[in-house]
Order: sequence, then C-alpha cells, then structure tokens
Amino acid sequence: MKITTIKSNRDFQRIYRRGKSFVSPALVTYAIKTKSHNLRIGITTSKKVGKAVNRNRSRRVIRAAFAHINADQSASYDIIFVARTRTAYCKSYEVEKYMREHLKMLGVIS
Repeated sequence: MKITTIKSNRDFQRIYRRGKSFVSPALVTYAIKTKSHNLRIGITTSKKVGKAVNRNRSRRVIRAAFAHINADQSASYDIIFVARTRTAYCKSYEVEKYMREHLKMLGVIS
C-alpha cells in the first residue's frame, strides 16, 4: 500500500463535506473511506495557527506523529489533519496520542 498526499482543493472540500471528523485540543481529523487501495493524507494549517514559523512547525509535528503510526495496510482512506493553535507548541508524541485515538475510532489502526 502506498501513502500519498492530497493536493487538490476539490478533494479537500469533498472530505470536509462528507467525511467524519474527530476533534482534540491539538488536532482535528477528517476522514472518508475510499475505493482506491491507498492511504492519502493531507495537512492544513490556517493563519490562525500563527506566522509561517508556527504553521511550518505544526506541519512538521503532524508529519512526525503520523510517521510513528503503523497504519493498517488494507485501509483505504483519505485523511486530513488540521492543525490547531496549540499544535505548534506540542511535541510530536502528544499529537501522536491524539492521532492514534482518532484513527482507532475510524478503524485505520488497531
């Protein structure tokens, strides 16, 4: 299974409208099951998170947290992680804890 990134605005909008959402203090996760046999992720950070330094740190923390999680090989989902203001000030293991909770509720990891 291949993990790819979501880049098109149309895909983001579809996942926001139709997907399930899970909220925690440092992370919001949107996900939708797909028929393709790959896992696609997207990361968004708004200007509410802060200046460019904070937005980039938030994205790095989310990517590092996702790298530690072994997603189910048979899962075919589109997942969007949205950084919150607090994400830039969290360590990756804290974000990973929230991410694991969200992905377990979704069934991506066991």
